[in-house]
Amino acid sequence: MSRIIVLGNGAWGTAIALSLDRRGGHQVTLWSHSMEEAEKIAAARENVLFLPGFPLPGSIELTADEAAVAEAEIVISVIPSAFLRSTLARVAPRMHKGQMIVSATKGVEDHTFLRMTEVISSVLESAGLLLPVGAFSGPSFAHEVAQGQPTALTVAFADPAVAARVRDEFSSESLRLYTSADVIGVELGGALKNVIAIAAGVVAGAGLGFNPAAALMTRGIAEISRLAVACGAQRETLAGLSGVGDLVLTCTGSLSRNRTVGQALGQGRKLPEILESLGGHVAEGVHTTRAALGLARKHRVEMPIAEQMGLILNEGKDPREAIRDLMLRPGKDEI
Repeated sequence: MSRIIVLGNGAWGTAIALSLDRRGGHQVTLWSHSMEEAEKIAAARENVLFLPGFPLPGSIELTADEAAVAEAEIVISVIPSAFLRSTLARVAPRMHKGQMIVSATKGVEDHTFLRMTEVISSVLESAGLLLPVGAFSGPSFAHEVAQGQPTALTVAFADPAVAARVRDEFSSESLRLYTSADVIGVELGGALKNVIAIAAGVVAGAGLGFNPAAALMTRGIAEISRLAVACGAQRETLAGLSGVGDLVLTCTGSLSRNRTVGQALGQGRKLPEILESLGGHVAEGVHTTRAALGLARKHRVEMPIAEQMGLILNEGKDPREAIRDLMLRPGKDEI
C-alpha cells in the first residue's frame, strides 16, 4: 500500500483522489488549503463547490493539516499556478527525503515564466530538499475521471524508474498511463493548449464556424511545439497525449473552462464578469497567456495566436478584430 496525498481540493484534485481510491491499494488523503474547506467537504462527504455529485468514500482522508504531507510517499500537487509557490512553501518544511512529487497543474508561473515542476523544485531547494519532481498531464476532464470513464495520460520524470513507479501506482481499468522522460514537453503541452482553447472558444462564441476552429487547433499545436522545443522539449512529445491529445479535448469539449471563457468573450461578454461566473473554478489559460508570451519573448519565438489572445484578455481587443488580424498576417510556408 502506498500513502498518497493530493494537494488541492479543486475538481481535478478531487477527481484524482477518487480515481486512486477506486483503484485500491492506496491510503489516499485530499488536502485543502484551509480547515474550513476541509470541514465542509468532510461534513458533506462531497466536494459540493468544485465537484458536486460524487460522494467521497470514507477511505479518503480529508485534512488541512500540513503535517499530513510528512506521512505520504507520493505527493500530487494540483494547486492552481497562481498559488503554487506560496502554498508549497507552507508544506515544504514537512517534506523529507524518500518522497516524490507529481505535478498535475497545467500552467506557467506569471512573471518568472517557470513551469510548475521548476517552481516546486525551487521551493524545495530553498527548504534544503532535492526530491524527484515530475509532471502528470493529458486529455482529462475531472468530471469524466471522477465517473471512472476510460482516460489515458502521460507521466514524465527525468528518471525513467520513478516514472514507471508512478505509472504502476496510478494505473487502473479506467486510467492508463504512458511514461516519458520529457518533463518539459509534457508540462508545456498541457499548459499552452489552454491558451489555444480560449481562442477556439472565441471562434465558437463569435459563430465563425468549424473551419477556423480546425485552423486554430492545427496552427496552435505548431505554436506550442515551437516554444516547447525552444525550451528544450522533444517535438514528438507534442504529438502525443499531453500535446495534440489535450489540445483537441480542451478546444472541442463542452466541459473545458478555458473554451467556455473564450466562448463568452466571443459573445461579447467582459472578462471580469466571465471569471466571476466560474464560481471559484480556475481557467488556467487566462494566467498562462501572459506567462506564455513572456516565455516566447525570452526564447524569441513567434506566437501570433497567443499574442492576439493576450490583447483580447489584457487589453480588451475585440475578438473579431483579433481573428481578422490573424487572417491578414503575411503569407508564409506552412512548415
